[in-house]
Amino acid sequence: MTRIGQDTLNSAKTLDVSGKTYHYYDLNAVAEKGWGDLSKLPFTLKVLLENLLRHEDGDTVTTEDIEALVRWPEKRSSDREINYRPARVLMQDFTGVPGVVDLAAMRDAIAKAGGDPQRINPLAPVDLVIDHSVMVDKFGNAQAFEQNVEKEYERNKERYQFLRWGQKAFDNFRVVPPGTGICHQVNLEYLGRGVWSSEADGKTFAYPDTLVGTDSHTTMINGLGVLGWGVGGIEAEAAMLGQPVAMLIPEVVGFKMTGKLREGVTATDLVLTVTEMLRERGVVGKFVEFFGEGLADLSLADRATMGNMSPEFGSTCAFFPIDERTIEYLELTGRPKEAIELVEAYCKQQGLWRYPDTPEPAFSDTLELDLGEVVPSLAGPKRPQDRVPMTGVKRAIIDVITKELKLDDGEISKLEGEGGQTAVGNKEPTSGVEVTLDGETFHLDHGDVVIAAITSCTNTSNPSVMLAAGLMAKKAVEKGLNRKPWVKTSLAPGSKVVTDYLNKAGLQEYLDKIGYDLVGYGCTTCIGNSGPLPDEIDKAIAEGDLVVASVLSGNRNFEGRIHQSVRTNWLASPPLVVAYALAGTVKINLEKEPLGQDQDGNDVFLKDIWPSGKEIQDALVAVDTEMFSKEYASVFDGDEIWRSLPIPESKTYEWDEHSTYIQNPPFFEGLTEQVDDVQPVKNARILALLGDSITTDHISPAGAIKADSPAGHYLQGHDVEPIDFNSYGSRRGNHEVMMRGTFANIRIRNEMTPDIEGGYTKHLPGGEEMPIYGAAMRYQHDGVDTVVVAGKEYGTGSSRDWAAKGTRLLGVRAVIAESYERIHRSNLIGMGVLPLQFPEGTTRKTLNLDGTEEVDIPNLGNDLKPGQEIEVVFRKQDGKESTVKAISRLDTGAEVTYFKNGGILHYVLRQMMKS
Repeated sequence: MTRIGQDTLNSAKTLDVSGKTYHYYDLNAVAEKGWGDLSKLPFTLKVLLENLLRHEDGDTVTTEDIEALVRWPEKRSSDREINYRPARVLMQDFTGVPGVVDLAAMRDAIAKAGGDPQRINPLAPVDLVIDHSVMVDKFGNAQAFEQNVEKEYERNKERYQFLRWGQKAFDNFRVVPPGTGICHQVNLEYLGRGVWSSEADGKTFAYPDTLVGTDSHTTMINGLGVLGWGVGGIEAEAAMLGQPVAMLIPEVVGFKMTGKLREGVTATDLVLTVTEMLRERGVVGKFVEFFGEGLADLSLADRATMGNMSPEFGSTCAFFPIDERTIEYLELTGRPKEAIELVEAYCKQQGLWRYPDTPEPAFSDTLELDLGEVVPSLAGPKRPQDRVPMTGVKRAIIDVITKELKLDDGEISKLEGEGGQTAVGNKEPTSGVEVTLDGETFHLDHGDVVIAAITSCTNTSNPSVMLAAGLMAKKAVEKGLNRKPWVKTSLAPGSKVVTDYLNKAGLQEYLDKIGYDLVGYGCTTCIGNSGPLPDEIDKAIAEGDLVVASVLSGNRNFEGRIHQSVRTNWLASPPLVVAYALAGTVKINLEKEPLGQDQDGNDVFLKDIWPSGKEIQDALVAVDTEMFSKEYASVFDGDEIWRSLPIPESKTYEWDEHSTYIQNPPFFEGLTEQVDDVQPVKNARILALLGDSITTDHISPAGAIKADSPAGHYLQGHDVEPIDFNSYGSRRGNHEVMMRGTFANIRIRNEMTPDIEGGYTKHLPGGEEMPIYGAAMRYQHDGVDTVVVAGKEYGTGSSRDWAAKGTRLLGVRAVIAESYERIHRSNLIGMGVLPLQFPEGTTRKTLNLDGTEEVDIPNLGNDLKPGQEIEVVFRKQDGKESTVKAISRLDTGAEVTYFKNGGILHYVLRQMMKS
């Protein structure tokens, strides 16, 4: 989508590259206005500046906006609201399906209003990559990939038919079929350009490649020098339909890197260190930009690994400027020669190229890390920012088990023995549950690893760590080591290129021998699609109340996400994932204790099979351009099953009232052109009283659906057997399932029901304990408003729009929390739910809230303003009241408008009705 602005600053210029003339908006022209020194402006803000120049229209973008951005270094912050228009939108299927459902519902609404449904159409290019639906049902055999793909189609045929309809019905909408790769890796290796170009008025315009994505890890593309970040599906849909992303000019935190990584330290260890540092510093809602001489020795894949983890440290983006490393990667991945030449010429012309002696920009804050100080690390047991040095994992898991099970000193001392106590053939197992699996008998114990998965875009995009895992497998096999029989192993690369270079390097065969056969190309374990554990393992965990572990090369390890039976989850590099599969336990110090014994009975330690830097470099020659060119030549084609799916011909979707996957959502029912007045909240009940770090996984789980849950009852009532439930993520096109799954995570704790784990509450005033969904429906039936009260970092995690949609459908009027993660706050507003923030020093605890209080927000009305104080009254059962001046987290004028309309898509529809 190219818009030609007014250009009152006369910045329009031309640039000749590879014999072609490009039109562009020259940043240097702005520098001549005397508003400030552009060399002091961070690279990320230069990209935003170009965006404003190109879209200046005197209304949504003014010269005052442009001047404010240029003057940003004066205060290194700004309270100015700007409108940003990304070049494109990226989606994955879990968020993409409900996004397309919304578009289909909007077409229905327009048609009912007498308009043309084809007016609902993406104006910006949209790519949807199906990567979240494959589950690890089969593993550890050569047929696992084919079997899992077959099962994926069996489960998701209806969803995939719907997406194929969308691909045909909507313009500017492409779908990458199943079994291709993870959206972020496909974006990095193929879709991303660095510099975008498009036609308008007979001219070819060049401008920075920018995007928003419906997955929080969209930031992986920041490693390629592309500015992009995750938004909720609701906000992405609005961007597709031509609405700008309204935002305050952000603070930019500079992260300086010096030195080099030491031998044996991986990019994963680096990113876990960076995540810990930035989360501790506090960068939510801020841009992070990397600089310093240390960048020169980081590969593009290493940079992408760090960009990917931006949501884990909380920033909006984590940006690496374009330089020689970028060009090398574009060449390696087979981008067209003329496109690569445009990237270099354009960026150098615009001051967007990073040279070794580029002056340090002005930053709001800076951090510094000597890469030589990074050590092998994991993160866990429940949050990605909780880094633990590899040598400290044993102590950490013992502490977790002690806390979970409330052990006494004698029981703790038993835990502190040597690792590997549950190994097959151990003559004196001291604890645990005896299990016989596939003819082998062993004891499963606390701290044992039951899932060890090489999975997720974060690390499988990086050849150095993937080849390191393969080299470790080779050395392990040569010494006679194998995975422990209780460990579920899986290999789910981010693209088919990974399989190509592992095969070419001769390493896949060794991964296969220790159980790391290919299971699929997708997110699998990291998204919660780890699949079932063997029944014998699951039963033993339950029988012994065992605190077992998963180790995965992913980016998310929130409780209840990876597998419902696994209470501790650890992020690690692919080679360390292999190591823990061999050890079979995290209750081990890998620096001092052996992984196992070789054929002669000698101890084998991690150092004995860890590949050297030279071995990894030698293996990297297996990665070549031909692999990328071959795999991406037919990226949109899909397999025979995909191509044979029948596609409806209609421009509006033909809803099937019997479908349990796709239903017409009620969001736009009764929508009129006139906006209703904002009503105060009176005598509301607290639906949930929650603690800190409540994630979008807690609010809207993506994993398994329990048979005895409200969603399980609904599905069984529609003749769906539990074996065919699939997952919450796969059923996001059905609001009936998703609203019942809201606040349904098995690990969520509502402080109103402290003795019950899971999605329960008390219905008041009677105090009956029941599922949150049931209480919400009863309140709605009785005409009672509800609110949610929470602690710090509310909405951490995935950019999950159903965490907001479900909240809205449960009837929640407002959320009152100590702080919010950026995307979820935006999603709440996008669905017409008011996010309020406790003033500093005030919390649910200082107010002694127990959930029995009634809540008033008496002054809520049409005169809302960004960031204003709003009075909230908590009234206890004895009539005593506490009044709090909460801060409205409607941060911009556009957000106020969206909230008044009942949501961003409601606003868009009304604008179309008016026209």
